[in-house]
Amino acid sequence: MEKHVVSLEMNGTTFSLETGRMAKQANGSCIVRMGDTMSLMTVTADKNPSDRDFLPLFVEYRNKTYAAGKIPGGFFKREARPTERETLTCRLIDRPLRPMFPDGYRHETQVVAFIISADTEFHADTLSITGASMALNLSDVPFPEIVSGVRVAEVEGEFIPNPSIAQLEDSTMDLIVAGTDDIICMIEGECDEIPEDRLLDAIEFAHIWIKKLNGLQRELLEKAGSKPKWVLAPTPENTQIDKVTGLVGAELKDAIVVKGKFERAEALSALKAKVKENCTLEDGTPDPEALAAFSKIEKQTMREMILTEKKRTDGRDLTTVRPITIETGILPRAHGSCLFTRGETQALGTVTLGSKQAEQRIEPLNGEQYWSKYYLHYNFPPFSVGEVGRYSGTGRREIGHGKLAERAIAPILPDLEEFPYTIRLVSDILESNGSSSMATVCACCLSLMDAGAPVKAPVAGVAMGLIKEDDRIAVLTDILGVEDHLGDMDFKVTGTRKGITAFQLDTKIAGISREIMTQALTEAKNARDHILGLMEEAMPTHRETMSPYAPKIETIQIPVKKIGQLIGPGGKVIKKIQEDTGATIEVDDEGMVFVSSVDQAAGAAALAFIEGLMAEPEVGKVYKGTVKTIVDFGAFVEFLPGKDGLLHISELEHFRVGNVEDVLQLGDEIEVKLVEVDSRTGKVRLSRKALLPVPEGMENVQQDRGGDRGGRGGDRGGRGGRGGDRGGRGGGRR
Repeated sequence: MEKHVVSLEMNGTTFSLETGRMAKQANGSCIVRMGDTMSLMTVTADKNPSDRDFLPLFVEYRNKTYAAGKIPGGFFKREARPTERETLTCRLIDRPLRPMFPDGYRHETQVVAFIISADTEFHADTLSITGASMALNLSDVPFPEIVSGVRVAEVEGEFIPNPSIAQLEDSTMDLIVAGTDDIICMIEGECDEIPEDRLLDAIEFAHIWIKKLNGLQRELLEKAGSKPKWVLAPTPENTQIDKVTGLVGAELKDAIVVKGKFERAEALSALKAKVKENCTLEDGTPDPEALAAFSKIEKQTMREMILTEKKRTDGRDLTTVRPITIETGILPRAHGSCLFTRGETQALGTVTLGSKQAEQRIEPLNGEQYWSKYYLHYNFPPFSVGEVGRYSGTGRREIGHGKLAERAIAPILPDLEEFPYTIRLVSDILESNGSSSMATVCACCLSLMDAGAPVKAPVAGVAMGLIKEDDRIAVLTDILGVEDHLGDMDFKVTGTRKGITAFQLDTKIAGISREIMTQALTEAKNARDHILGLMEEAMPTHRETMSPYAPKIETIQIPVKKIGQLIGPGGKVIKKIQEDTGATIEVDDEGMVFVSSVDQAAGAAALAFIEGLMAEPEVGKVYKGTVKTIVDFGAFVEFLPGKDGLLHISELEHFRVGNVEDVLQLGDEIEVKLVEVDSRTGKVRLSRKALLPVPEGMENVQQDRGGDRGGRGGDRGGRGGRGGDRGGRGGGRR
């Protein structure tokens, strides 16, 4: 197979697609590259269709540590289970591809992305969306569309396509968009409270580059050619539609509008049982074609009711948000908690505050490892939907929903200087009937406020749906689980009253127009403002006092050059402070010191010690010190934490002291005056005598002694003159 390469310039860098060199036994393969970041994309598929009633598409994304010149950590020194970022990228690739496969396609298909080279400039996730489409189009798999993915940043008011990692750090948004030439089929991202129209502008900007990348894919297809596509067997027409419609059609609409998730499911189950009883095969088993017809009629009935009557299964109109109840502070030992219930969806949000030791270590493929002070975990137990299920590892859905909620709340977190805690948020879904990730955003935001975190503004979220039949559309606010399942769109939007903080769009149809997105964003803002109003009623602002079980953390900035002084040889100093006070002390590379303790007094004592340790001795200042050592010629007094000075025996009293221990004992706390700091050695000389009143009757003695000392000094000066004379005579003799 001949190698072929096509390229274009993007953000000042070459973006290229290549095929014909690697993984030639896969159904289709290509290498997508930007800068020195390269993703090898492969597609393999089974030509024999499976008996599953859904599209069996499996996407895998794996970072190879050799790509960045690194060796994996851990004992085994090889790549282990997928990281959170790898899992999220699998979802990112899957979501725009899945709705593009032909109806009735049931072949097991696997898309694999190997990141074989990674620089410190560009992420490989959006590249892999484009590469997956390219590999599918080069293969014999019947994939009829060309799809590309583009990341958009906004720096100083300008949009940037596929920004560098450095540009992303300065951006007000991180937006990933995928689509065809005509429509947008997937959006995901986070932003810093931007208005809705600015988000739409960014999506349009992304679409311009999507069309360019789609054109690049066509250019490579022209050069390399595509394998002949499989011919799918036509989906047979369901012959049981009319029979099932006549059997239960009249009752189906009434069952669909039964209020209550389980009550509605029970009513539908009764009709389904009627179909099973009356539509059987020769052996007496239920006819699967009739059951498929029942599901199809149910879907059509619900969608038509919404489109024509503007009536939903739970009786709401298209824009009404389900009833909401909010309870905060319900868990006595958690640092903050909130039970948020919206309709039949309920999230228990909790926050745990920790010290610097609780930070999460992140090891990205691009760049050096870093530590995160904030993370959110989302759990979806099977009892939340009334099912029996297995408790195993965290699934892709839980990771994806948790990351969306984490992004939504990140922009409103307080600054580190104001709230120096590591924050762990947890959302346990206790009931679910749609929009559990958006309930998570509300519950976790309120639990933060309940914990006393001074958030910049409350944030809420809502999921929008869509029913589209030709030119007829209905945008749904706060969708139910059945509306997500039978509808055409799941568009989650979170934000404050000021603007959007996170969003995620998935579709089951070919794509969404700007007009539909504009309507969805407008109605989402109205719903968000309604929810924020209820949240503000429940908790107008954050609590002024924190939980007594939360650690108390104070910070102090010290000079970087004094970090070693605080730590001490082998950590001796910092360990002693912690042992003496009971507080935990951590210091970062910038000299920021974090002092944490459950006991406020312990933290205050540790802070005072550190402040004293960092203080510079001042000549003439009076200190309260502790006698640490006694020697024949005086005592060494610790006048600042970690700083000793010599209190000479002559500086103890106004009278002559023969034995230091006649005046001082070890451990005595005394006041001393700092009288001298040696500029060369840094040694400190202290005086106790300078702070004591002169005893009555000794004033003249003190003056006489001063005069006597002056006379003796003059006499010594005279003798020095005679020495000079002798030196002169000696010089003469020589």
